[in-house]
Amino acid sequence: MERAEASDPEIVARTLSTLVFAWDIERALEFALFRTYAIPSISGLLARTGEFEARPLKRYDDTELILSEIMENGADSPRGQAALARMNEMHGRFRISNDDMLYVLSTFVFEPIRWIQRFGHRPMTGPERSAWFDYHRDIGRRMGIRDIPTDADAFEAFNRETEARRFRYHATNARIGTVTRDLLLGFYLPRALIPLGRPVVHALMDPPLRRAMGFADPPRWVGRGLMAAMATRRAILRVLPARRRPRFVTARRRQTYPGGYRIDMLGTFAPPPGKPKGRR
Repeated sequence: MERAEASDPEIVARTLSTLVFAWDIERALEFALFRTYAIPSISGLLARTGEFEARPLKRYDDTELILSEIMENGADSPRGQAALARMNEMHGRFRISNDDMLYVLSTFVFEPIRWIQRFGHRPMTGPERSAWFDYHRDIGRRMGIRDIPTDADAFEAFNRETEARRFRYHATNARIGTVTRDLLLGFYLPRALIPLGRPVVHALMDPPLRRAMGFADPPRWVGRGLMAAMATRRAILRVLPARRRPRFVTARRRQTYPGGYRIDMLGTFAPPPGKPKGRR
């Protein structure tokens, strides 16, 4: 069984996300975003800008590409530095609390670890978990996030406590969550079949997250069938040869950018003078 245990956290994180658990980490990060939308101050900001509801695919692609440029090229590479600068420039336009930024960072640390524990062909090893945490802690520092715990257990305790205290239903949670859910289902299903896929997404969410989104509980048979399918996938992966070629998110063709993209094109920008904020 392959391992990603090197001395450099960035190399380990890249190996995990592009080679060892490429599909799992991408799915886990999608659900990490859902969790951030369960906090009204975060979903409310996205709703006020109007970007996510007006151009959900572009907003999703831009977020994924900026994070992947940093991960896949290295935070100190020219492309990684450009992506970090673009991300910090976007965040700097808004009044975002340090606690909100810290919580978002915590989801990017712990949701992949938990998803892989449940569904991966094996759990992350201790050194892999430590490297994953160290990598994201460094990215958080470069983003200017304060008070990031130096201990992974303390950071996970912050993550759990924040969810227990701040997950609650709000209309903006439902609006942003609904757009995101249907966007993700559209990657796999024709538009007409998206309603049939919604209970499957709901089954992958825990009850507090569903309640905060206003999503219906799925039928029990959907949850049981999904868990059986994921267990079958895990068993198959355990006997298949390990992936040999990395799966780079930045190399994927995208409808949003059919001719390719530049990092300085990604994300949102301040509106021209005289235009309403959040519209371009």
